[in-house]
Amino acid sequence: MSLQKSTILVTGGAGYIGSHAVLALLQAGYEVIILDNLVYGHRDLVETVLQVELIEGDIENRPLLDQIFNSHKIEAVMHFSAYTYVGESVTNPDKYYRNNVLGTLTLLEAMLDAGIKKFVFSSTCATYGIPQFIPLTEDHPQNPISPYGMTKLMVEQILADFDIAYGLKSVCFRYFNAAGANPNGLLGEDHNPESHLIPLVLQTALGQREYISVFGTDYPTPDGTCIRDYIHVSDLADAHVLGLEYLLQGGNSEVFNLGNGNGFSVNEVITAAQEVTGINIPVKQCDRRPGDSPILIGSSDKAKNILNWQPKYPGIQEIVAHAWQWHQKRHK
Repeated sequence: MSLQKSTILVTGGAGYIGSHAVLALLQAGYEVIILDNLVYGHRDLVETVLQVELIEGDIENRPLLDQIFNSHKIEAVMHFSAYTYVGESVTNPDKYYRNNVLGTLTLLEAMLDAGIKKFVFSSTCATYGIPQFIPLTEDHPQNPISPYGMTKLMVEQILADFDIAYGLKSVCFRYFNAAGANPNGLLGEDHNPESHLIPLVLQTALGQREYISVFGTDYPTPDGTCIRDYIHVSDLADAHVLGLEYLLQGGNSEVFNLGNGNGFSVNEVITAAQEVTGINIPVKQCDRRPGDSPILIGSSDKAKNILNWQPKYPGIQEIVAHAWQWHQKRHK
């Protein structure tokens, strides 16, 4: 006998990672409501692909939150509504503290007043700051070097305190480099401005950019370029469903890294893109950017052990191929 699955509110569900999580929730049989202010989200993808209720609004709007929680029987909240541009957070920190911290606090207070005590949080490896050891594990010291990373760390601390004070149970996922697109080409990455390496490389392949800039070729890595841990967005989405089910089954609050455990250099990503697209991609070598670590790789052993999570698409070729399929469809 099958039971009706719970209704989940997904904030930021019209964005890149949020939309993939919504799709994974739907495929797992959950009812989903999206709350998104559509600053970076895409209404067309919600309407054509996800086809769930979309409420356009802001997490800082407490009356709207109360209305949503009063009119729907929501079991848990999955929270993706954050501004995520590290550089912008340095030049415009008030925007980041207001939305990422104050907005989340408003959301949590509304949840508690509605008796909702299950929360899946989109955090980041940026809370760690400069790596002291590789691979990064969840017990690595957290010393963010940007306001963006600090806002995520503040929310993690709020969640720890709310667990003790109010019994609100949460799963925090610290992502590494989200990449790729839905393997069926339904969803993908569409940021404006774009700051992620793989879409920038593919935009260059499509002729929308003159060249791809490589910042630093003299790092202490095998080919001199930075190494990052790229995690397929569909694998991230699967982890969020597992984290939700862990909480719904009575799990305690936990923090998990989500990465591949493998690192790929900037040059390796460009090479993979050339092989996938069959296009020669022009490269411009530039100076290092301040604050860039030579290597960022995370251990996801904890998520694998506790949540039984296993990335399906760990290879850079597959990640780039799925992204290329999406970019050709979306941007040509």
